[in-house]
Amino acid sequence: MKRSGGSAVGIKQTRPVVRAGTVTTPAGVRAAGGHCGIKPERPDLALVVTDAPAVAAACFTTNRMAAAPVQVSRSQIASGRAQAVVINSGNANACTGEAGRRDAWEMVDLTAGALSMSRGLVLVASTGVIGVPLPMDALRRGIPALAGALGPHGEDAAAAILTTDAFPKTGAVEIEIEGRAVTLGGIAKGSGMIHPCMATTLSMVTTDAAIAPALAQAALRRSVERSFNRVSVDGDTSTNDTIFLLATGAAGHAPLTEAADPAFPIFQDALDALTEHLARLLVLDGEGASKVIEVSVSGAASEEDAQRAGEAICTSPLVKTACHGGEPNWGRIVAAVGRSGAEVDPDRVAVSIGGVVVVAAGLGERANLPAAAEAMRAAEFGIAVDLGLGAGQWTGWTCDLTERYVRLNSGYLT
Repeated sequence: MKRSGGSAVGIKQTRPVVRAGTVTTPAGVRAAGGHCGIKPERPDLALVVTDAPAVAAACFTTNRMAAAPVQVSRSQIASGRAQAVVINSGNANACTGEAGRRDAWEMVDLTAGALSMSRGLVLVASTGVIGVPLPMDALRRGIPALAGALGPHGEDAAAAILTTDAFPKTGAVEIEIEGRAVTLGGIAKGSGMIHPCMATTLSMVTTDAAIAPALAQAALRRSVERSFNRVSVDGDTSTNDTIFLLATGAAGHAPLTEAADPAFPIFQDALDALTEHLARLLVLDGEGASKVIEVSVSGAASEEDAQRAGEAICTSPLVKTACHGGEPNWGRIVAAVGRSGAEVDPDRVAVSIGGVVVVAAGLGERANLPAAAEAMRAAEFGIAVDLGLGAGQWTGWTCDLTERYVRLNSGYLT
């Protein structure tokens, strides 16, 4: 459907600014979060509900050991509609066999019953320790309790989905379509086991925009590819990675039905801005991390080559430990690029760290190393690689690898 009118339609905008907000910032969404007993004390259960059935989209982990809630929600999302999402933390319900699948379906049924809605409108997600059965008695108490506590409590929901996170990840974006205010809000969790593939950690985005299911799915997948799929903490992809998008349509504009709609790029830009914001927060809160590093690759022979080179840098333990120590060891960077599978001409490679050139035409700029080391003292800095071969480019985000990461993950169960 083509439109005219409305100050935002057809006008190229600067990227929307992410502000404070959560999944309850858009119209037509309520939430609750609290403690049901999966964890000893901290919040461990979240519920997000729309006032009426909403358009729904999702992306899930490509890990073949996909957890039971991923299997259930993959089935549920096929309708393109949902009204409730229930998420527990402290237990991943992964590698729990048929019993785990029954428990995930029981979470669906408990939620549907507590909210008096069809089970087909309920999505489920879990995060936490792998291989441990869900304590269903806690959920049988907790889900009805949260259903009775729904309100503008997005912060409570954001806190309830955390595991080793140091802080909740939240944000919201406001745009205008056809003269009407449209809002997107999101929450996310993740600190370790982060290297998403066609998914995220656990994240949820809501919006009061009106959009067709197929277009919502396409928009979400594009945003995920440009945000969550470009971050890495430790190179591990979880069994439970999930992102949900629910669109209530409460903003009141005519539905977006095709990518050619002049208003669709405005929505896509807003979704991109929000997912990138949430993804960057995951890296900022990486387990044991003290620095955030933006990795950019340009001049690659193809976009695929740029991605190969960028991901090799982002996941290299040697690069990440050098970043922690503030050591401009560019040899580790070019070695990662060289093994990435990307086309490389060693005599054309250039590397900058923190804006300081350390490699030009394949040769080190030794006199610049002290300045690069100084730049690496910052909490955030960039590594830029130019392969000098073409127009391919890619940008992603990683963090340093510290002693604290090892301590956290060598005693996770004990």
